[in-house]
Amino acid sequence: MAGPALNVYRNPLAAPADLDGWTAEGPVAIEHSDGGTVLSSAADEAALIAAGRGDRAHFTLWCPEEFGPDIAISWDFRPLSGDGLAMLFFAATGTAGRDLFDPALAPRTGRYPQYHSGDVSALHVSYLRRKWPDERRFHTCNLRKSPGFHLVAQGADPLPGPEDADRHYRVSVVKRGREVSFAIDGLRLFTFHDPEPLGEGRIGLRQMSPLVALYRNLEVTALP
Repeated sequence: MAGPALNVYRNPLAAPADLDGWTAEGPVAIEHSDGGTVLSSAADEAALIAAGRGDRAHFTLWCPEEFGPDIAISWDFRPLSGDGLAMLFFAATGTAGRDLFDPALAPRTGRYPQYHSGDVSALHVSYLRRKWPDERRFHTCNLRKSPGFHLVAQGADPLPGPEDADRHYRVSVVKRGREVSFAIDGLRLFTFHDPEPLGEGRIGLRQMSPLVALYRNLEVTALP
């Protein structure tokens, strides 16, 4: 790590200055509304799909801080429009103990295989999974471990789609020792017991187009 791990990180995500130092990978469009950050894709997904390049419409936005191995992460989330997918990366590093932004790592441009089967080591939880027809038929939250795209836990997704979401929902991840749990509005949706737990690392927000969603009041707390 570049410096000591933080005990508490709070970011309202309410103004452009709140994203100073954040790293965008892929075509992210950023606005600010309702006390938070609104993320969407800046790409013309229809044109990319027509050209056989639809997977280039998605993006990841990394927080600049590095966090210790035992943390609680929470944020407010509200889907505003569009079918898509929202995801959180956490405990993210480069493989072989390298920093996530080590220039020796392969370049990342927002395409998902670069994260799940490249030289990134991370856990990533996907929620509001509405991108594909099978995801819209049966809503789940999925936890995967990379590299390798390993599905390690799954639970029901209680989030309404944008057409019915009339408020913000508090999303939370707790990673302590071998245990990782995920909850929305205090409802625990799954717990994963990791036989080989990941350590310290970074967090990042990921979206798949055409979802437009609002994030605010991000908090990361070190756990004793």
